[in-house]
Amino acid sequence: MPVPHDIAAETELWDAFAESAFKADAKPSFCWTQYAGHGPGPELLADPQSVLEIGCGTGRALAYLAQQGVTATGVDLSPRMARLAGGRWAPLGVRIAQAEVLDWLAADQDRYDAVYSIFGAAWFTDPSRLFPLVRERLDLGGVFVFSQPPAIPGAYGPQGMYKGGFAGKAMFTYRYSYKPAVWERHLLRAGFASANARIVPAPEEGHIGTLIVDARA
Repeated sequence: MPVPHDIAAETELWDAFAESAFKADAKPSFCWTQYAGHGPGPELLADPQSVLEIGCGTGRALAYLAQQGVTATGVDLSPRMARLAGGRWAPLGVRIAQAEVLDWLAADQDRYDAVYSIFGAAWFTDPSRLFPLVRERLDLGGVFVFSQPPAIPGAYGPQGMYKGGFAGKAMFTYRYSYKPAVWERHLLRAGFASANARIVPAPEEGHIGTLIVDARA
């Protein structure tokens, strides 16, 4: 059964996140994992001419791609993050829209060589609704790649997540966790021709790895 996302409340949560996450002096960078310099790089996007990042946050990955000559578009739920990141990276040609991702994808008329999410909207959006919309925005042969923490064993499906601990105003969202094989089934049901999900180990044994999933239209 779908969980009851409160978009207004989640917008407030991500605006609060923007306060701490956005750094005006940050440099462009691209990393799929939570460990700097670890894991694969943008080659997973297959040398695209145009990309869309869903849940683009600080926009640093978009800025990195824009520096390589890629037409880079992002969408983020937080008005504050979209404003800060959009202004910061506009000189590189990056375009960032503020919107709820499902609404934005349903209305968007553009197509992209690659759509991706780095600990972004693919982690926080119902895949049964998100993946078919992503597929529609991809050119034939285009790729969809996303990364996020792997599921905690035995905890699958939507998982509630509070922000800022367990005291004060209740600010929460939902994230989605599945085994790699289940992510692959979600993508194939959404119309992708192929899907590959795997967990990249952390650079230090016993630390949290990274789920990386890619699919081709």
